[in-house]
Amino acid sequence: MKKIVIFILLMCLFPVKTFSQEGDKRSAPMTMVIKGSVKEKSTRKAIKGVEVSIPGKGSVMTDMFGDFKIKAKVGDKLIITHDSFTPIHYTIKDGQKIDVLVKDNPTESRSKSMLIKKSESQYKSYLNAAKESLTKDAAIGIENITMALETVRDDDRSSNSKKAELFETLADIYSYWKQPDLAESNYQISLKHKYSTSVKIKLGNVQLENKSYQSALFTFSELKTSRLNSKQKVEVYKGLGDCSRGLKQFSNAINNYNKALSISQRNGFDDEVILLNSKLAELLQQEGNVDDAEGYLDNSVKLARKKDKKTSARQNTVAADFYNKSNSYDKEIQLRKEALEDIEELEIESDVTPAQEDRTLTTQVQNYKIAKAFAAQDEYDEAIPYLKESIKEAESKNDLIVQKDATRKLGELYREKGELKKASETFKEYEVIIDKLYVQKEQEISQAARFSRELAQRANRITTLEKDRELNETRYELAFASQELADQQSLRQRIIIYFLIGLTILLFFAAYLMYRNMKQQRYANNILALKSLRSQMNPHFIFNALNSVNTFIATSDERTANRYLTDFSLLMRAVLENSEEDFILLEKEIELLKLYVQLEHFRFKDKFEYDIEVDPKININEYMIPPMLLQPYVENAVWHGLRYKTEKGQLSIRFAKSTNDSIEITIGDNGIGRKKSAELKTLHQKSQKSKGMGNIQKRIAILNEMYKDKVDVFIVDLDGDAQGSGTEVKLILKKD
Repeated sequence: MKKIVIFILLMCLFPVKTFSQEGDKRSAPMTMVIKGSVKEKSTRKAIKGVEVSIPGKGSVMTDMFGDFKIKAKVGDKLIITHDSFTPIHYTIKDGQKIDVLVKDNPTESRSKSMLIKKSESQYKSYLNAAKESLTKDAAIGIENITMALETVRDDDRSSNSKKAELFETLADIYSYWKQPDLAESNYQISLKHKYSTSVKIKLGNVQLENKSYQSALFTFSELKTSRLNSKQKVEVYKGLGDCSRGLKQFSNAINNYNKALSISQRNGFDDEVILLNSKLAELLQQEGNVDDAEGYLDNSVKLARKKDKKTSARQNTVAADFYNKSNSYDKEIQLRKEALEDIEELEIESDVTPAQEDRTLTTQVQNYKIAKAFAAQDEYDEAIPYLKESIKEAESKNDLIVQKDATRKLGELYREKGELKKASETFKEYEVIIDKLYVQKEQEISQAARFSRELAQRANRITTLEKDRELNETRYELAFASQELADQQSLRQRIIIYFLIGLTILLFFAAYLMYRNMKQQRYANNILALKSLRSQMNPHFIFNALNSVNTFIATSDERTANRYLTDFSLLMRAVLENSEEDFILLEKEIELLKLYVQLEHFRFKDKFEYDIEVDPKININEYMIPPMLLQPYVENAVWHGLRYKTEKGQLSIRFAKSTNDSIEITIGDNGIGRKKSAELKTLHQKSQKSKGMGNIQKRIAILNEMYKDKVDVFIVDLDGDAQGSGTEVKLILKKD
């Protein structure tokens, strides 16, 4: 009994213990993975290396995207610490994602401000260095641009303006060092970052330099709609003129040059006036308008003489080249002598010679060209001293190209004068110079190749730098977007899939409806065109027939006219009965044709005989033919071939079996032929367009499009005598 009581007591206590244990489990919070991110409040930029810890349970660090994951329970306290902000305490309330936005602390803000100022100073320093080295050393300039790009911060509000300025300067460097393709691409990059009218004008100019005339024309045409100052308007119209000239559109080029010249004259842009006058003179000379060309050229020379000596010398050489092309050697020599005096004075006065800007502005070049002008007039004694002076100057300045040309010319003049010994010695000197020039050219080619490689390497470095920057920005944006959309990803994917499926079905349905509608519309248009052409055939046919009746009445042959009208009414009834049909039986067409030929023969009995043959193998009830298809060809044979023949002609119409599914219809005549007929047409006839034959050609084209080559037509001129050759028309008619 005692044991039973103890057992009952134990059974009563056990449920209570179990219940209390379950209650403890329910009340204890579960461990979960908490996700979160730490970002700057102002810029939303991720902060890497932030420590997120739970006292006594461990800590984690944020990754490059500012994200972290940590195991915690509801009620745990997170401590978020970093050098850039004061520690943050956060109590976990649920399993939702935690987004922590922090403000910069004063110390960090000051350091950032100092960093920004330092970057700004470095940027300006590198940019100025790049501009200074633009004309001196391309490699140094590009290197400075690269370093300046590295100072541009992504969060800088003026980053686009800075990049635009840097890529413009980089393009300026490439343009100066004769790399127009690289200059063009960099001007385009600059415009993408920030639009600038002056940069776009530069883009058009390098496109011209690269001989991309269509691209340049598009660029300058767009600029015409922009707000431009007077100087820019001149540049745009000058650019349009250069584009038109490159495209051989000389009238457009002259028009645009004149617009630029007018603006330059109004605003006193003397240098542009001189240049545009020269361009107009050169263009007019190309067109053979030498008088007007000389007028423009004289204006440019007179204005240049009022400017500095360099401008005067340059324009005198331009004018001299003009007169050289027109064989006005005396004027050329006079201008080159004036230019030579100015160049000599400039070389004495300044350390920087004009040749550094224009290779033709050298004493050796001008002496050489003066000698050539004398030689062109066979004045060898006058030419030789100038050649010797040119050789001397070229040798002192290491100008092997001019030295070579002048030495060769000197040898040729000695040979022309008969001084063969001097000629031989001069040609030996020429060979020595050629060898030196060959070595120099090899060195220049090697240097140019090395220079191009260096430019390409630096260009690749800049491209890589920008791509890396863009890639990092893209990665950050993608990561940020991915984090924001993580909770709704599954739902959105389903919505997108259902939407795409629905859109695809809708597009297929719309495409089907459009295709069906276009097909029906095309068919309806063809039917309407055929009806329109048939409606034109009947008045044309009736008009020609009534002309015949009118002829009979005019000759007071009323009985013949009445008889003709009776037969004509039978024909018209048959024509009108068939006028609404797209196709009729071949049998009906043959009957209609017989009646028509009978009427024409009735009028022109003394002009032709006819025969109509139908191959008995043809089942004429199996073939369908468009009504009035053959009549215009028969009418053409009678009216334009047989009617003008002096003796009686022959009209033959034959229907022969070609294949099992086609027949050949031949309409032949031995008339005067198409060429002779055209010669005999009156002025009134020539002014009238042939409606019948034109309509037939259109009808056949539409029928072949609708019924897959239903009818084929071939017209052949037959050989004959002096009276004419005749014409044969063959039509291939298919059964289906």
